[in-house]
Amino acid sequence: MRRSTSLRSSTRAFTLIELLVVIAIIAVLIALLLPAVQAAREAARRMQCVNNLKQLGLGLSNYESSNGVLPISLALKGSGSTVTWFGGWSVHGRILPFLEQGPLFNAMNFAMNYETPPNSTVSSASVAVFICPSEYQTQSKMGDAGPIYPTNYGWCMGDWYVWGGFGSVVNRSAFGPNKSRRFAGFTDGLSNTLVAAEVKTYTSYVRDCGVLAQISNPNVIPPPNADPLVVAPEYNGCTLKAGSGHTEWPDGQVQQSGFTTAWPPNKEVHRGSDPSLDLDLSSQREHLGGPTFAAINARSHHPGGVNVLLGDGSVHFIKDSINGATWRALGTIASGEVVSGDAY
Repeated sequence: MRRSTSLRSSTRAFTLIELLVVIAIIAVLIALLLPAVQAAREAARRMQCVNNLKQLGLGLSNYESSNGVLPISLALKGSGSTVTWFGGWSVHGRILPFLEQGPLFNAMNFAMNYETPPNSTVSSASVAVFICPSEYQTQSKMGDAGPIYPTNYGWCMGDWYVWGGFGSVVNRSAFGPNKSRRFAGFTDGLSNTLVAAEVKTYTSYVRDCGVLAQISNPNVIPPPNADPLVVAPEYNGCTLKAGSGHTEWPDGQVQQSGFTTAWPPNKEVHRGSDPSLDLDLSSQREHLGGPTFAAINARSHHPGGVNVLLGDGSVHFIKDSINGATWRALGTIASGEVVSGDAY
């Protein structure tokens, strides 16, 4: 007897319609998942940014405890409006030993400018705590003695008024040239006083305007809701330094390592017909002798506002919508304003 076995196999492939349906479902799932992933990443970056500011606050507090005063924003020698020596060296540099950067601090020569060759080892260093993880422009730029790295954290150096020259009245904020303050002098309350805030690297700014036409009196400055181009038409006329602000962390001048409370956070100011430029303004850099009036804005890559460090070491997220008067009040150390906690 003969037996025949017939083995038959049948396979069924996806139809084109079924394949397209599967692809469409995957695409929808990705579209739903991607924003959540991006939000989670941004939350992690913001948390690291907060930690950076807390480290800076701890370093600042330890500096004050060890030295009895806060660091100056920069050192200058001269008379009147004539500078005979400029040391530079920002608050960032002065608190390095309290940020576990002792060897870097020990390599600094305070008798010489930060851009001289003997100081290039320090000025060319990239310090991680000075950079927010959300920043995408972290590259160095070439200085006089080598590469210099940017910073995302500026120290509060005034409202509009930063410095008037030797023998002039000091500004109303936590830091200034040749001025060492004590936390005990923050009579507005440490929890109501800005000491640092986020800034963006490679910010364009206008500088070397000399005396501003409408802003030359430390006690008469524009309100925080004024039109920038009306009260400071110099935005359209002075020297433009495109992408040059906050690119040198060792430099103690306001356009590099500071900010002012002239305008609320993330205030956009544009020059002429070019809408792409978000400008800062510095009437005259401190090392040229002043007077220095400046609108150097706090800015952030985090949507909706900026992280700030207060005198008590706490870090808060300040919304762009904060009342300008409240923002100004937070920027002074002893002006007697009453600021409630729910105002920011």
